Amino acid sequence: MSTDGLIVVDKPGGMTSHDVVARIRRLARTRRVGHGGTLDPMATGVLVIGVGRATRLLTYVIGAGKSYTATIRLGQATVTDDAEGDVIATTPAGAVTDDAIRAALAAQTGEIDQVPSAVSAIKINGQRAYKRVREGESVELPARRVTISRLDVLSVRRDTPDVVDVDVDVTCSSGTYIRAIARDAGLALGVGGHLTALRRTAVGGFALAEAATLDTLEQRAPDVVNLPLAEAADRFFPRRDATGDEAKVLAHGGPLDAVGIAGPYAVFGPDGGLIAIVSERDGRARAEIVLAPA
Repeated sequence: MSTDGLIVVDKPGGMTSHDVVARIRRLARTRRVGHGGTLDPMATGVLVIGVGRATRLLTYVIGAGKSYTATIRLGQATVTDDAEGDVIATTPAGAVTDDAIRAALAAQTGEIDQVPSAVSAIKINGQRAYKRVREGESVELPARRVTISRLDVLSVRRDTPDVVDVDVDVTCSSGTYIRAIARDAGLALGVGGHLTALRRTAVGGFALAEAATLDTLEQRAPDVVNLPLAEAADRFFPRRDATGDEAKVLAHGGPLDAVGIAGPYAVFGPDGGLIAIVSERDGRARAEIVLAPA
């Protein structure tokens, strides 16, 4: 069986995130596998997978900032805001200028209120929004505050009559929908828009450069974890090293004295093993999750 840790996977197109989890369960020979943030089937790129005790780190991975490269097609709107959905409106976009496109996208940078795509995994009264849409229901989701810290236009292409393809590079907070950026740019320009390509290039500090394909992992199985638990936590969190006595207290759920590290942070024992993820409040450092072996 694989060791506890994270795997940075380069997800191929055409698979759901759950499909990848199912494949890793088979390769790692354990059912204790999860993912740190859904990627649509059309999308490719960084999908962080947790194995064993490292699945408990995934709640932090899900909340991390993310980066993407994407292609927005102006001139067509789709029911899903991406290329997987039926086209519901077409408006010739050939007359839209490059300057207008850049301005429409620039207006979506910073801290904004974004309405998620109706075809999303967000739950409404316990049921996924996309399921309600597919059953013919009209779904309107409330706007949510997100931060788009960078939205660079890489190129504007006019290879096809009446549509304009815009390649962008985006860094944003968790919960941002790149499909919604495409939709809202199209709405602002009066021509409609949707996403035709999406590749996630980073999740937190985990980037494509270290991502493994499923074919590569297949060849390495069952040794598929490329970031063992302690190394993964050291990469992702600020670090605190505990004494032997502190390690014993923390491993049994007890608090430590605060040391002024902005949390959450990882605490390691004298042997280098990960003990817990900790946050400080009221002068004490308390475990959010204990990861030392029982």
